Amino acid sequence: MGAPTIIASLQLAARAASSGALAIALAQLLRLPYPIYALVAAVVTTDLDPARTRELALQRIAGTVLGAAVGVVLSVSVGTNPLTIGIGIFAAMCLCYPLRLHGAEKLTGYVCGIVMLDHAGAPLLYATHRLLETLLGVAVAILVSFVPKLLRDTR
Repeated sequence: MGAPTIIASLQLAARAASSGALAIALAQLLRLPYPIYALVAAVVTTDLDPARTRELALQRIAGTVLGAAVGVVLSVSVGTNPLTIGIGIFAAMCLCYPLRLHGAEKLTGYVCGIVMLDHAGAPLLYATHRLLETLLGVAVAILVSFVPKLLRDTR
């Protein structure tokens, strides 16, 4: 595939901006504690191709669920310190292969790490909020992906 055109770049930026702004507004309306994750999920999941957006959405949700689950289990069972967090990230990312979550590895490791690092006191509550906010952002990105492109790429 060639370099993106200015039209494609502008349309992707408009979709990502719309998804992000709407996700933040909804997260705030619902009084979710971490609207930043709805924003991140919406922007990262957005693509010009609706099928690609849905593919990215599934990776994002699966990676969030797996990373949060590993982070919660390890936080509760072995506690948190730099070594156990590193082990958790490694384990979470390695689990992506047999579960066929290709493309979700980095996100899975990241979620596991933040559950263990910043939320070890209440990892299950944080993981639940994280999943809700991610689902909200992903849903918004999917909805925006169905808006027809405003301009046709003529190349």
